[in-house]
Amino acid sequence: MKQLSTTQIDYALKTSLSRWHQDGDFLRRDFEFKDFVTAWGFMNRVALLAEKADHHPNWENVYNRVTIRLSTHDAGGLTDKDLQLAGNIDKCVV
Repeated sequence: MKQLSTTQIDYALKTSLSRWHQDGDFLRRDFEFKDFVTAWGFMNRVALLAEKADHHPNWENVYNRVTIRLSTHDAGGLTDKDLQLAGNIDKCVV
């Protein structure tokens, strides 16, 4: 996979992925839910998407908060795989 240019990343963050931000070589989004069970349910939905896409996030869960960071490690940065998964993750938020 080919790394995205800064222009491509900036465009995605200003349009379809406006709730995400760039954090070094990662796309990052912080989520907050009403409780731990809701956060865990979200993580389960994301896990299924990630497995299907064969593209797995770096993430952290503390009670009702989930932080997701996406990067294509094999490419050494952000690729279309990251943008696609970020968009699909956004659809998992209830």
